[in-house]
Amino acid sequence: MTIREISAAIEAEIIAETAREDIEIKSACGADLMSDVMAFVKDQVLLLTGLINVQVIRTALLMDIQAVCFVRGKSPNAEMVALASENGIVLLKTKLPLYLACGKLYEAGIRQGGVRAID
Repeated sequence: MTIREISAAIEAEIIAETAREDIEIKSACGADLMSDVMAFVKDQVLLLTGLINVQVIRTALLMDIQAVCFVRGKSPNAEMVALASENGIVLLKTKLPLYLACGKLYEAGIRQGGVRAID
C-alpha cells in the first residue's frame, strides 16, 4: 500500500516536510511502548502511536521504520519533524484512535504482514 492510500484509509494528514511517494507499506504496528515496537518490527512497516516525543523517531531510525502515524489527533513537534525529514521517515497524523486506525488499515488491505495493535 502506498502512503497516499494509507492516508486515505485512516483519514490522515501527511506532514508536508516528510512527504515521500516511493514507500510501500506491507504491515502496521500500533504501540505506545517503543520496546514493544522493537520486538515486533517487520520490513515495510507503518508505526502507529499516540506517543509524542523524539524517541519515537529514534526508534523508527533504529528499526528501519519508514513511516510513523500519530493517532488521537496528536501532532509531532518541530524537532521530530526535522529528524524524520533528514532521515527519510514519513510522518502522518490522524484523529482516529489507535485501535480504529489499525482496523481501518486491515480493512483496506494491510494483511500480508498483518496489522498488530500491541497493548
